[in-house]
Amino acid sequence: MSTPSLKKGAPLAEGKRETFSSRKLFILSAIGSAVGLGNIWRFPYVAYENGGGAFLIPYLVAILCAGIPLLFLDYAIGHRYRGSAPLAYRRASRKAEVLGWWQVLICFVIAIYYAAIIAWAAMYCWFSITKAWGDDAATFFMEDFLQVAPEAGVSLDIVGGVFGPMLGVWLVAIIIMVAGVNKGISRANGIFMPLLIVMFVILVVQSVFLPGAIDGLNAFFTPNFEALQNPGVWAAAFGHIFFSLSVAFGIMVTYSSYMKRKSDLTGSGYVVAFANSSFELLAGIGVFAALGFMAYNANSAVGDVATSGIGLAFIAFPTIVSAAPFGSVIGVLFFGSLVFAGLTSLISILEVIVAAFQDKLGWNRKSATLVVTVPVAFISMVLFPTTTGLYLLDTMDAFVNQFGILACALVIVIVFGAGLGMLPRLAKHLNRHSSIKLGTGWMVLVGGVGPAALGYMLINEVQTKISESYSGYPVWFNGVFGWGMAGALIVGAVLMSLVPWSKKSKLNDPEFEEHQQKVEAEELPDPVGKEY
Repeated sequence: MSTPSLKKGAPLAEGKRETFSSRKLFILSAIGSAVGLGNIWRFPYVAYENGGGAFLIPYLVAILCAGIPLLFLDYAIGHRYRGSAPLAYRRASRKAEVLGWWQVLICFVIAIYYAAIIAWAAMYCWFSITKAWGDDAATFFMEDFLQVAPEAGVSLDIVGGVFGPMLGVWLVAIIIMVAGVNKGISRANGIFMPLLIVMFVILVVQSVFLPGAIDGLNAFFTPNFEALQNPGVWAAAFGHIFFSLSVAFGIMVTYSSYMKRKSDLTGSGYVVAFANSSFELLAGIGVFAALGFMAYNANSAVGDVATSGIGLAFIAFPTIVSAAPFGSVIGVLFFGSLVFAGLTSLISILEVIVAAFQDKLGWNRKSATLVVTVPVAFISMVLFPTTTGLYLLDTMDAFVNQFGILACALVIVIVFGAGLGMLPRLAKHLNRHSSIKLGTGWMVLVGGVGPAALGYMLINEVQTKISESYSGYPVWFNGVFGWGMAGALIVGAVLMSLVPWSKKSKLNDPEFEEHQQKVEAEELPDPVGKEY
């Protein structure tokens, strides 16, 4: 049996693995995963804090030397071994399956809190019209909207204004996931991504004509070349790229497994990487133009109002909306962009989990989706629309990023590079039908530069988190939802890898065997062409 190419309206044969019906839909879906909340509310401030315009130098180096090479590694593993993260790693090596389940559990943690942020943004679209926050956006967000408890802890006090929109987010996400790769994920990205781009371009154009916008842009782009002498600036660039491109989440492994056998993997990777970076630069322009207006209106310096993350989105921007001409339009465009960017990322995160259970247990798409997403949604709805939801979100996000994604990425590059020695074989696979050929340079970057950068960042984060209590939260709180959660991911991954594969699973799939035979027949004897 050959890998199917799904046409509109054609039923999927029993046992056949879904594929993206076109390269364009894969690229849109991959960009939808990469372009998330961090592009809008994290990158502009990271660049500003780390040299302004000069930050683009380490940023570009990080893309070329780490981001894109590791993205290609994900593509090669997923496409060659034709499965979700656990299945693809298992087919590469029996002992590597645990790495796939580590990524699945990382995605589980991210999914349960990511939906909360999307729900907040959805509500703030409406608040932008009514300007419900009044004259004090910070007090409104913390006390009136989220009703945050005075101390970090665990509470089941549900906040109705958050619970309702979160339920809506989960219903939309589950419907998309049940529909499948082409009818659900591809169509959703085909709608949400163009809307996101159009809305954000309009937002940027409107922002740059605000009074004081030029001061914000000067603050964002003025280079501080002395910052390049600081190793922390380079670490910030590499760290941002790893998270921004969805590397080591299992997302790109899963998505690339849905690509047709004769696919241009490296060409698609470049399009995804530079589309993601282009959006980040666009976000930087829009955000800092708006912050320039905020500083102008408050008669202060841009540095005094510049912030990132939740503070930028739900405190700084509402303040801008209240003061700016056509502020309601700016608010709807900004928060609407957060909703669409968040949804495209959320469905890619959920797909990692759904595909893993579908492959291991042999379930059909609908059963796997409902059995997986309903419990995930339930846990999310219990923990995060509460008075302590913000504390949980903050801690889990910090620790799952640093001690989940970074640590997992480090282990993967070591295992596939030095441990299994599979980089030459994967390079051959990438070269089969790709427009840009890879050689020794790519293997050096993945096997050398990647582990060095990841190891440096991970050691630095461990030292920082050990030396001080994260965000000043109680030791027990960080111990349970920070360190404890990070450790539980590893334990859970080991346990999941020990669960026997179902007889109906994809592990011994005749379709894959035929795929492998064709792959091996087409592989070049050596990596050829220009070295990466």
